[in-house]
Amino acid sequence: MDHPQWLTWARELQAIAQTGLTYAKDSYDVERYQSVRRIAAEMMAAGGGLSESSMVLDLFSRDTGYATPKVDVRAAAFRENRVLLVKEREDGGWTLPGGWADIGDAPSEAAVREVKEESGYDVVITKLAAVYDRDRRGHPPILWRAYKLFFLCDIVGGEPISGSETEAVDFFAENQLPPLSLTRVTAAEIAHLFDHRRHPDLPTSFD
Repeated sequence: MDHPQWLTWARELQAIAQTGLTYAKDSYDVERYQSVRRIAAEMMAAGGGLSESSMVLDLFSRDTGYATPKVDVRAAAFRENRVLLVKEREDGGWTLPGGWADIGDAPSEAAVREVKEESGYDVVITKLAAVYDRDRRGHPPILWRAYKLFFLCDIVGGEPISGSETEAVDFFAENQLPPLSLTRVTAAEIAHLFDHRRHPDLPTSFD
């Protein structure tokens, strides 16, 4: 899925502003970087069809420090050649358990925690299957640039329960996937994880 040029420009301006505000000492420079951030927020709001840019500006302002991509972790657990998926309350689509990595978690720890919170199952990580640039994998555009880490895991306990962000838990065959939450995962990504499941010696894929 191609991303609109305005989104690329707005992200780049936001990154320049965020990094500049991190290191700027002169009040004049701070003011200029704040203006760049405001322009980026207005571009995002206009491109996204929002009437106000204040919400976008508030989201931008919460990010501090040197601007880097966000990290999304996803875990693929299998049972009888079917993959574990959870149904998102937000959009009604199904996805691999996962989400943004939290500060203080190692990537694999974040994946284990997300599986437990969203599905009720206890898992152990067995392999890092893929590291992808989200923008290159057919997802709908979002505000942030993000990297996606896909792990294979084994279920070692627990039982299916829905979480605060999910409303159903189930296992699906590769050729019988439900409607997916494409913001979070694509059919091609799930197919690639099935390939890793069938061929354990496959190396980690990356962009």
